[in-house]
Amino acid sequence: MKAHVSSILLGVRDMERAKRFYTEGLGWKVKDDYGISVFFESDGASPVGFYGREGLAGQVGTGPEGSGFSGLVLTYVVRSEARVEEIIAEAEKAGATILKPAGALPWGGYGGTFADPDGYIWSLGYSAQATEQPYAE
Repeated sequence: MKAHVSSILLGVRDMERAKRFYTEGLGWKVKDDYGISVFFESDGASPVGFYGREGLAGQVGTGPEGSGFSGLVLTYVVRSEARVEEIIAEAEKAGATILKPAGALPWGGYGGTFADPDGYIWSLGYSAQATEQPYAE
């Protein structure tokens, strides 16, 4: 396998709530809405989509229950500390749970972390030291 992700699917408990959070709250644009799944415009990156949690769990052969830290963190690298703070504020206003407010990170960067309404963790980051980062914006 190559170190590549073709798409990212998040199993959500409430499709409409998830769509509102990402579209109205964070400004994402829906590319395809199939009813049981939704995909967003990816701007050239790996597409991100939602699927009903029970249906997605059944599709991959597991149960839909689960709680706590799953071991999965979605990262979003930006070009400034100010943008980290803006996105954290947007996410909080949209209903996210702020897990770690924007601030200095132990490795020398700057970032913050939030969980969306389904508990998926997004880690925002910026570093003035690295010039070849996979910038999201």
